[in-house]
Amino acid sequence: VILELLKKVSLLKNHPHLNVILLGESGTGKEIMARLLHQQEEESNRPFVVVNMPAIPSNLMEAELFGVEKGAFTDAKQSRAGKFELADGGDIFLDEIGDLAPDTQAKLLRTLQEKQIERVGSSRVRKVSFRTISATNQPLSDLMSSGRFREDVIYRLSDMVLWLPPLRERKEDIPLLTHYFIKKYSRQSTGPTLSSTALETLLNYHWPGNVRQLESTIK
Repeated sequence: VILELLKKVSLLKNHPHLNVILLGESGTGKEIMARLLHQQEEESNRPFVVVNMPAIPSNLMEAELFGVEKGAFTDAKQSRAGKFELADGGDIFLDEIGDLAPDTQAKLLRTLQEKQIERVGSSRVRKVSFRTISATNQPLSDLMSSGRFREDVIYRLSDMVLWLPPLRERKEDIPLLTHYFIKKYSRQSTGPTLSSTALETLLNYHWPGNVRQLESTIK
């Protein structure tokens, strides 16, 4: 499965105008895929900005995404660029986009449509150029049918949709991933090898934490 995903990622090379949304359970490797999408582009100086939606308090979300002007609110001691401004000319990774509040979704739609941002407390319009790579562990149909997420925003974010199945449904990837993580964390040039019994144990486990749990285990 991972090789098929890598082929799909390679098809997006040199198409940074296409927004990508990554679907899958937590720990399936969505951020790794996002970084691969970014790294395969030939311009090495393109920025890659990560936004972890659940980690940002709702009252600070607009300032984090769009920036803030000095004095816009009590704690705004100085002007600061937002994540979209920092991602100008590159990629912005919106992790767990499903947690975005409805009022911020409306402002995000304008940014996606017009490629413009206004910092909180400013009326100045700034032009920006970016590709969004979004991720969510929630089904898109559930987000839209429940009214928690605007359909027009989803459509803007999903020129291409990539589904990352849980590790329990792609056990053929476990030996490949295990070998990669052994090389990544081994202190020696040639890392240890797994016995057939150890590999069988890994294959028989259901991995509720997906790739993230496998990586932690091998580490």
